[in-house]
Amino acid sequence: MDAREKRLQRIGVYGGTFDPLHDGHLRVAAAIIEAFALDQMLLVPAFVPPHKRTRAISSPYHRFAMMALATAQSEVMRISTIELEAPERPWTVMTLSRLQQEYPSAQLFFLMGADSFADITTWREYERLMNEYHIIVALRPGYEGEGALDAHLSPQLRSRVTDLRGGRLPDEALFREAHTWLTDYVEVDLSSSEIREAARQGRPVDNFVPPPVARYIEKYRLYQ
Repeated sequence: MDAREKRLQRIGVYGGTFDPLHDGHLRVAAAIIEAFALDQMLLVPAFVPPHKRTRAISSPYHRFAMMALATAQSEVMRISTIELEAPERPWTVMTLSRLQQEYPSAQLFFLMGADSFADITTWREYERLMNEYHIIVALRPGYEGEGALDAHLSPQLRSRVTDLRGGRLPDEALFREAHTWLTDYVEVDLSSSEIREAARQGRPVDNFVPPPVARYIEKYRLYQ
């Protein structure tokens, strides 16, 4: 019997604007799937992120379509429309709670970036978020923050933070309860804003996104 059949299902949750989803997002997701032996990675596009309401965001339908094209060949990555279908409930803790109801026997691993982790104490019900769900922080290799990365957390939350930088793999014995993991598996020097600017200027974006996504951006003249 496969070892994965003997344990709880592990589901990654990767939220964001994804405007557009690019190769960097996919490399990070693939590295986390492998390191944590995830059974699924749910990519969760936000309808209109609360912290980005001052910027024009592409239609959620366009963003969903590009994500579907980018992940069509993956057996593990799936797109969840949970936030698109409930735009009035954009908070991460709400999304994870609803996903837990959808997957009651699964462990959820929420993936976030370094900047988001630095601001996590400003998030709604952040202590509940960290006490009930695994948090995976994706840092760039060599990332240097100001002081300890978990210095802004309470001692109780800091006691359940493990630094995996340097390519170390997680200790599965710690999966029994919610934990926070600091990782640096992938060097990603790419941003969606750079891709939008390239498209706006009429430059090709084939080197930044999967080919079907590049064709989609050109066909629908996105970001122009």
